[in-house]
Amino acid sequence: MLTLHGDIRSGNCLKVKWMLDLMGRDYSWVEVDILAGGSRTPAFLALNPAGQVPTLVLDDGRVLAQSNAILLHLAEDSPWIPTDGWARARMFEWLFWEQYSHEPYVAVARFQRAYLGWDADRIEPRLMERGHAALARMEAALAEDDWLAGGAGPTLADLALVAYTRVAGEGGFDLEAYPAVRDWIVRTEAAFRIS
Repeated sequence: MLTLHGDIRSGNCLKVKWMLDLMGRDYSWVEVDILAGGSRTPAFLALNPAGQVPTLVLDDGRVLAQSNAILLHLAEDSPWIPTDGWARARMFEWLFWEQYSHEPYVAVARFQRAYLGWDADRIEPRLMERGHAALARMEAALAEDDWLAGGAGPTLADLALVAYTRVAGEGGFDLEAYPAVRDWIVRTEAAFRIS
């Protein structure tokens, strides 16, 4: 049986959980409380030396980390990974962008406000500026296409990006300014059966 180590508050962990649930995979969830140092224990570091969640342990004992790498492994040969080379490359473009230009701002601001209890004036202005820039890029793309990578249906790029975008308000990002993003959240949650 697969074992997923994660913190249920983390969008990176939730997107892997959502994919496992969507695919009907049998797995066990091991809660790792990041705020309590759960990913820094000797036992967890022996499993994943990077000390990060999510961490997936496969049936054969192999360990895979990094949420988007896990998604790609789980969704191999599924409709969420395009077979067309260009469409697949566009999906990868958004997956890489999510971890470099979206998550470090939108998710970090959410973490600081919702979990550390910081007031808005304590959040670094650059964090908010970059988060809004990420949401604006998504807004522009989604004003042109229903799905981030284009095409007729959602890809892993949509699943990866919806995880923190749907809760961006918890980080102080008002989604009222992003109507195409709001509509996309509804479509993506329906497509991946996220409640």
